[in-house]
Amino acid sequence: MLVFAASDKGGTGRSVTSANLAYQCALEGSDVCFLDFDFGSPTAATVFDLPDVHREAETAGLHAYLQGVVGEPLRVDVWARTEHSDLRARPNGSGRLVLLPGDRYGGEFVTDQEHVHRCVDLILRLRREFDMLIVDLSAGRSYAVDLVLQATSPGLGLDRLPHRWLVFHRWTRQHVAAAAELAFGPRGILSTGEDMGHDRDALRGAIRFVRAAVPDPDSPLWSQVGPARYAWMTQCDSTLEKLASDRGLGRTVMVAKIPLEPVLQWQERLITDQDVHDRQIADPQTWRALGDLAQRLTDDGFWGER
Repeated sequence: MLVFAASDKGGTGRSVTSANLAYQCALEGSDVCFLDFDFGSPTAATVFDLPDVHREAETAGLHAYLQGVVGEPLRVDVWARTEHSDLRARPNGSGRLVLLPGDRYGGEFVTDQEHVHRCVDLILRLRREFDMLIVDLSAGRSYAVDLVLQATSPGLGLDRLPHRWLVFHRWTRQHVAAAAELAFGPRGILSTGEDMGHDRDALRGAIRFVRAAVPDPDSPLWSQVGPARYAWMTQCDSTLEKLASDRGLGRTVMVAKIPLEPVLQWQERLITDQDVHDRQIADPQTWRALGDLAQRLTDDGFWGER
């Protein structure tokens, strides 16, 4: 399966949540490859606790590959290389977890047909090795978004692969509106994809939304506030639910709701079982939400496929 992680704004938690998604899928036994197509800010190596990879990827990452500088992009075995103490011993029954980083100083670049064909060739080869490819894209209507929309358009080979879009947004008015524009706006994923030959209904059916950094008024963290503040928070939440529904981002197309989580916000790293149960620094609700996202990703019924 091919999964694209997109967001209209930076700071949505897209990269850190999609990296946690890759980790959860690997824990369930899938062989997972994470491709850092966030060309403007390739930070996946940090989320996976791979500090040496920044130096190694200066001229050998996905930027260099797509631009024809190297014949193969750098690939990193996360289990073997991570400095995250909980991940050093690969859990029994887990699948492979491999990172293809972006170049450290790569930056955004205009894409052309040569880049598209290199992208297609890479994904087709990786698909023979891995059960799941998760592609983290630059924020907004970026060159990276255009590149993968073109690469998955009919006739190039990737259109036959099951692929899904996860659009991330924080639980605020601005982020909800921005996510709707990215997906459904005049220059959004749906319209741009249709212009490139995608079937509009099929592409729309492949798009789901991930709400990130969502405060729950009924959680222990927030429910202890005073009555006036609790009522205000509850009203804000209801208003956002209506806004999301009006903009096409309602619960029927929401694939996950990730709670406001200090470990994700402050450390931007993977959350492990030890963080939840041994150290008790991460919320069990966050761990469950990430696991549910991994399971729903492969549930065809949840995506309207039977």
